[in-house]
Amino acid sequence: MGGANHNKKDQLTYLQNRFNSVLTMLESIDPDEAGVEEIDRLLTLLDDIETKCKQFRYDWSE
Repeated sequence: MGGANHNKKDQLTYLQNRFNSVLTMLESIDPDEAGVEEIDRLLTLLDDIETKCKQFRYDWSE
């Protein structure tokens, strides 16, 4: 998804794009055919977003 984000605007844009990716994935899942793999992938994406939020929180406090 690109290089490092050093300013708040770029960091927020990054997070918005990641959340949009999660929403797109959620919308594309067929509930009748979805399995554990889809849930695991969503959890991985959310974990990645959480990690970035923590990193950005640290950057913003400096």
